[in-house]
Amino acid sequence: MNKKQRNRRNRIAISLVCFLVLMILELTGVLDGVHGFVLFVIYFIPYIIVGNDVIIKAAKNIRNGQVFDENFLMMIATFAAFGLGLFGDTQYSEALAVMLFYQIGEAFQDYAVGQSRASITEMMAIAPESAFVLNGDETEEVDPEDVEIGSVVVVRPGDKVPLDGVVIEGESFIDTSALTGESVPRRVSEGDDIISGCVNGEGMLKVKVTKEYDDSTVAKILELVENASARKAVLENFVTRFARVYTPIVTIGAALLAVAMPLVFGLSWSDGIERACNFLIVSCPCALVISVPLGFFGGIGAASKVGVLVKGSNFLEAAASLDTMVFDKTGTLTKGEFKVSKLVPAEGVSEDELIELAAYGEAFATHPIGKSILEAAKDKEIDKSRLEDVVNLTGKGTSAMLDGKSLLVGSRKLLDENKIEDVSGVYGSEMGTITFVSYDEKYKGYIVVSDTIKDEARESIAELKREGVKKAVMLTGDRKATAETVAGELGLDVVRYELLPADKIEEVEELIEGNRNTWSKLGYVGDGINDAPVLMRADVGFAMGSLGSDAAIEAADIVLMDDDLRKLPLIIKIAKRTMRIVKSNIAFAIGVKLLILVLSALGLVSMWYAVFGDVGVSIICIINSMRVLKFKQ
Repeated sequence: MNKKQRNRRNRIAISLVCFLVLMILELTGVLDGVHGFVLFVIYFIPYIIVGNDVIIKAAKNIRNGQVFDENFLMMIATFAAFGLGLFGDTQYSEALAVMLFYQIGEAFQDYAVGQSRASITEMMAIAPESAFVLNGDETEEVDPEDVEIGSVVVVRPGDKVPLDGVVIEGESFIDTSALTGESVPRRVSEGDDIISGCVNGEGMLKVKVTKEYDDSTVAKILELVENASARKAVLENFVTRFARVYTPIVTIGAALLAVAMPLVFGLSWSDGIERACNFLIVSCPCALVISVPLGFFGGIGAASKVGVLVKGSNFLEAAASLDTMVFDKTGTLTKGEFKVSKLVPAEGVSEDELIELAAYGEAFATHPIGKSILEAAKDKEIDKSRLEDVVNLTGKGTSAMLDGKSLLVGSRKLLDENKIEDVSGVYGSEMGTITFVSYDEKYKGYIVVSDTIKDEARESIAELKREGVKKAVMLTGDRKATAETVAGELGLDVVRYELLPADKIEEVEELIEGNRNTWSKLGYVGDGINDAPVLMRADVGFAMGSLGSDAAIEAADIVLMDDDLRKLPLIIKIAKRTMRIVKSNIAFAIGVKLLILVLSALGLVSMWYAVFGDVGVSIICIINSMRVLKFKQ
């Protein structure tokens, strides 16, 4: 609680005690003999104690040309009520109650915003305060912003990792829960990448810095958190515009009511002014102006608790309307971990011979398929001096001379071009990428390299459909057989295969065009690196497995801080819950206010009802907005 909030709390406490004492004195008849200016002063003192900041704000706003706001409405209505009291129509207790309960509502709002902000600013705690840079045998404590790329930092047990880098010495478990929402520690050792914001476990680590602080994961995340409230949802913008137009209209309406009632209907001037005061109080748009942004803020906070960063309430609003979800395959639906899953040697060839020949062909490989073949052949002794004339043929494979004989390792097209025997009938619908091998111009067999489907993928897609996603689509550059096998296993509705990155954009454009005349939205889920253009084109772009990925953080609208697909239906649930709460607040606030406005104009309700119409409705809407923070997985 800051100084301003403590000051408000103390003023509310003093005025509330005074109000209760005065109410008791009034009900017991003790104040019956007190009239005129003395009674005015008795009530006006606690009024000024609790409401002085409202009056000061209203005066400053009037001076700056910003007349019509809730401070102005409260000041005019309560001043008018005190003015009526001086002329014999005592409204002092109501006037004091209006200001007191308004301030209680504001205090309640501060608490609610604080709770919502706390769930988001928990992520701000990931910012490291210092880094220990290694200079020779000594360490120097410096600001992370002053550490240069290539420096070696020491991360002691219990310390936050200050910058992104690579572990060059040591082994430990790191806690990524502040970033991902997951409590399971991750093991790191020499050669592993490590990102800023994680907390080191019990082992000492030496980390070579690969990014400056401003480009580090923690800096990017903090920037997102700080800017999340800048992008407003359609409903938020509507409420802002509504309040700007609505407040001056009701102020003018109240003035006309005060004049029209005595002149047209023959009521007393005090009765007309009283009805106008009630009209002003209940017309205050606090409930809408407070609860709608608070609802979205709470939704963003609830998402951050489960390790999901939402860049703005507009994306949360769009996520609630998702009708089509499009997935990249590798690294999103699959683990992105390529392994040799099958060896199919030709007749008279052993599996050992096949994998050894393939390993010679991939001896200098840098791509995942080649590396997986080398991993499978790690028990073989590959003597690279036996190789000559190694040529990497982009998109086809590798050709080389092994012990003076031709070696081809790659696609069927590579073998066809070199007139190796027809291999079209030797394989079926294999699940994975097929690498063919020929040696000494003879076909030796093929190797299947597969990417494992994530364990939670099928369950997550089924859950998305239960949340209202009608069409699940997969876009991939893989072969038809592999793509269709994955799609069938996961229960996807549409699959497009053998696509280049540009093709993926065209496919997404086509799907969006199909949704043009509906309220539905399209979401795209990718790894955030190769899929950045598609992530930006979709209505809502989700970045998967994006720890440390600049492309993901820049391109996506919603960033899942780990690669757990179960977060997708979870964020949609949070988005839908947020929208239900926001819409219910709007309907309730407008409905109750319109009812009391009409009754006030007709003189059927007192100022106490006006107090409920303003403060009571605001508090109910605030409590309703806070429900989104209680979201449970």
